Parts: sequence; structure tokens; C-alpha cells
Amino acid sequence: MILDKNNPVIKEFEEARAILHGHFVLSSGLHSDTYIQCAKIFENPSRAMKVCELLANKIKKELNSPIDLILSPAIGGIIVGYEIGRQLGVKTMFCERVNGKFELRRGFEIKKGEKILLIEDVITTGKSSLEAVICAEDMGGKVVAEASLIKRNSETKLPFPVISLLELSIKNYSEAELPKELEQLPVTKPGSREYLSNCLK
Repeated sequence: MILDKNNPVIKEFEEARAILHGHFVLSSGLHSDTYIQCAKIFENPSRAMKVCELLANKIKKELNSPIDLILSPAIGGIIVGYEIGRQLGVKTMFCERVNGKFELRRGFEIKKGEKILLIEDVITTGKSSLEAVICAEDMGGKVVAEASLIKRNSETKLPFPVISLLELSIKNYSEAELPKELEQLPVTKPGSREYLSNCLK
């Protein structure tokens, strides 16, 4: 994948060492030679505020519907969601997986008819977004749009508008489609304890 080094968002991610290359297994189960580790952006609070401000401004410009709350799927979207909520002055909450299904816990409540903006750090297949929609709509809310720092695949379609700070065409592979050069590289599952300890060395 060729990145535009002059893009200010790419520069922030590169400087944070948040764009990684190798052989990764994503949370979707797909394989990729590129991984966007958004957590590295949030190591630096001033960088996090700057990147989230860019996304917040884009949301203000492109979102056509008023929203009552922001909902993030745990864990990657929590920090992004709360910072965007702070900048937009909108209440925020997150859902978390219980027995494989997203639920609201910790006293969070969605009122019937509330309009919701989903916030993720990275959208790949959109699967977790759709699971969060079920969680929200089971409680009577209505998801009107989603926003993310990164959308990894421009072909991913969701049943509502998606506002992303950056869209990248990063190829993902199933186990059966793996190219030989990727098969030869050691596999990393980002977010694992071993992976995080290696990042901090």
C-alpha cells in the first residue's frame, strides 16, 4: 500500500508509529500486511486531541442529522468516542461484549427514539458496527451515522452514512487467499499481550 506522506493525518499516524507492516490477523479473522494501531495515537494527548478535532470538524460539516448521543463499541472506540463527545458537547457511552454479544452495562441507558452516532477507531468489515446497531436498536435507539478515524476498505458498505478521517485501500485476505510473501512472515495478532510487550521494548 502506498501512503500519501503529505497528508497531515498520515503524518500524525506515521510520527506516532501507528502504521505497522508485517503479517497481521485482524479481529475480523482476516489477514493483512498493514495494521493501524490507533492506540499509539492516544499515547500523546495533544496528538489525540488534534486528530479527534479533525474528525469532529468533519462530522459537523457532513452530518445532516441531529444526534442525542455517541455510542462506541469497546474497546478501540472508547477513547475516540469520549473525545469526540467532549468536542461536540454530546453525551457518550460504550457497549461491551458479554458472552459474545454487545450489551450496555455500567448504568448506561438509551431512551426510545434517541438518535445515535456510532464512533469507532477503525472500520474494517463493519461487523462490530452492525453488532453495536443491534445493541442500540434493541433499546429503542436509532443509529443515524457512524464516524471513524480510519476506514480500511472503501468497499465496506453500511446502512447509514460513514464519516471517516481517512479512507485507505488496504487489502485483506482470508486464510485461503494468503499470498506466498505473507505466508512466509510470522503472524502477529495485534492487541495481544505478547504484541503489546514487543511494542514497548
